Amino acid sequence: MIEGTRTTPRLDLGQAVLEFIAKRQEFIGLKMLPVFETAKKAAVFPAITRESLTRIPNTKRAPGSGYTRVNLGTEEKSFSCEEHGLEGPLDDSERSLYKSDFDAELATVDQIVGLILLAQEQRVASALFNTSTFTGSSLYTDNSSSPWDDASTDIIDQVRAAKEKVRKNCGLMPNAICFSETNLNRIKANTGIKDAIKYVAKLTDEELMAALGALFGIPNVFVGRAVYNSANKGKAFSGADVWSDDYAFVGVIATDPKLLKQPSVGRTFLWTEDSPKNPIVEQYREEGIRSTVFRVRHSVDEKIIDPYFGHLMKVDA
Repeated sequence: MIEGTRTTPRLDLGQAVLEFIAKRQEFIGLKMLPVFETAKKAAVFPAITRESLTRIPNTKRAPGSGYTRVNLGTEEKSFSCEEHGLEGPLDDSERSLYKSDFDAELATVDQIVGLILLAQEQRVASALFNTSTFTGSSLYTDNSSSPWDDASTDIIDQVRAAKEKVRKNCGLMPNAICFSETNLNRIKANTGIKDAIKYVAKLTDEELMAALGALFGIPNVFVGRAVYNSANKGKAFSGADVWSDDYAFVGVIATDPKLLKQPSVGRTFLWTEDSPKNPIVEQYREEGIRSTVFRVRHSVDEKIIDPYFGHLMKVDA
């Protein structure tokens, strides 16, 4: 039990939640902005700059002299984690519907976790598909005159052009591209891409992603499949993609979650003192409604660190 409260952490449910998250393939936000675990809620941190990565130092050394010393240039950035959470009650009468108490609890928690992840996914998508952050020709290309829903559009050339923008901006090749499920279907119907992959014997989803990665020259191809209800409360359901089909994004993402100084377009900061996992599960009893209440929460900041490590494309008219 947490000191000063009647709330109890549920580590067993937390482990089950991690397994549940691993199966939710529609969520790609934390792949594009990987989690960095921090002991501080808010802080200033040194971010490697593109200037330091691309400035050529004097490496020549004369006999008897010392070596040129370089101080890796950094720029001060800051993060500030905010708490996000939801609660859901499990009525005592509902437990009898399941084989075990744990099954009943897991069914309740999984629903809450799905909504927590959906909200986080939307925050990441809004950060990356953002024409205010990614603006100007170095960071944004409007391809709406040759949209991806036109089967004759040279999608491969558009992606390669965006890659070159990133390379020129920071000296690194992007290692990730993301777009919506709608745009994946457009890619599958694209004449040039169909011709390029026509000799793939058995085109499973995994082989398609690998083939697209090879065509684009980008190892990580992420497809956002999450859907949310865009209708106002009380109105009829209206499904919409979290990742808009108007855009596609290429960028440099961190490959080691522990190295904050690793160049990347952004990270998700997780304040581990408050929420050791993303997310955590807690419970408490509420006798007034004869229910166990489950709380799922995390303290995070999904942050763009340096937009010059990415490039946004408008791919729809």
